[in-house]
Amino acid sequence: MKNALIVIDRIELKYYEFNELVTNFWFNKILLEMGLEVDICTIDGLSVSEFQPYANCYKTKWENNDLVKSEQPMMKNINDFDLVLFRPDPPVDIDYINATLIFDFVDENKVKIINSPKAIRNFNEKFHSNLFPDFVPENIVSADKNQILNFVKTHKKAVIKPLNQCFGQGVTALFEDDINLNSLIKTATNNYKTICLVQKYLDGARYGDKRVLTLGDEVLGYAVTKAPLDNDFKFSEHSDNYLRIAELTEHEKHIAKTVAEKLNKMGIPLIGLDILDGKILEINVTSPCYFLKEIKNLYGVDLSEKFKTFFDEILCCTKI
Repeated sequence: MKNALIVIDRIELKYYEFNELVTNFWFNKILLEMGLEVDICTIDGLSVSEFQPYANCYKTKWENNDLVKSEQPMMKNINDFDLVLFRPDPPVDIDYINATLIFDFVDENKVKIINSPKAIRNFNEKFHSNLFPDFVPENIVSADKNQILNFVKTHKKAVIKPLNQCFGQGVTALFEDDINLNSLIKTATNNYKTICLVQKYLDGARYGDKRVLTLGDEVLGYAVTKAPLDNDFKFSEHSDNYLRIAELTEHEKHIAKTVAEKLNKMGIPLIGLDILDGKILEINVTSPCYFLKEIKNLYGVDLSEKFKTFFDEILCCTKI
């Protein structure tokens, strides 16, 4: 019997039996339905011993119409798994980076890993949108006060983002005439020491950005608008109440297809692409979500079979 390991976020492990909100719950269920044995672990359960990579795993099963895990973990060699889904949430801090290093000891000719930890380590979700210069808003990547101030002065409005966070954490609007502008820049850059992304503010933000989902080279035909709160300029409440059906333009499909094909070759087949006003805001590769529960709720479409086919093809192939 083939087996799989899902590296999840710490908070997900704490509430795993009740966590139908997260995509990893549904990936786990899908893999169990495919007949795989499925274990879960968190990044602090990863280790290397005698030059071999290990994970302190909890066995999962579907029981009484719910997903449950074993009470006690068991140490297993990651090279003994057929498939690994590497999906801890940011921040991409030193603990996260060290976790990706564990997978340098995994035999990728034997174990299929989605998304590649090495590729994630080399790809910043915000900064590397600049690999697609034709599709991004004007931006700079800097910690320099004067450079950021000049950018805001040029564009009147901008958005500053930390490079290693998720769910909108630390994302702040910068306005030329804001009396707190200097203080906001100083705080965001950690006293001008931490490099941030500063993007031109896009007026469409008040309507929400679109999460476009890709699987391998394919752009899925179902996208999600993430609406901002009434008192915010961005999607900042992780709740289905702020999710809407999103129609994609041909230009947006072209952008997503271009990104998907490039990143799939890099070992990143699962992507959540955020697009606003026809521009890429960021490219989510660490733990992209909305693939299953949200699409089913909004469109009445269950993509489980598509993912079963996708995982089955990966398990049957030499490489992703």
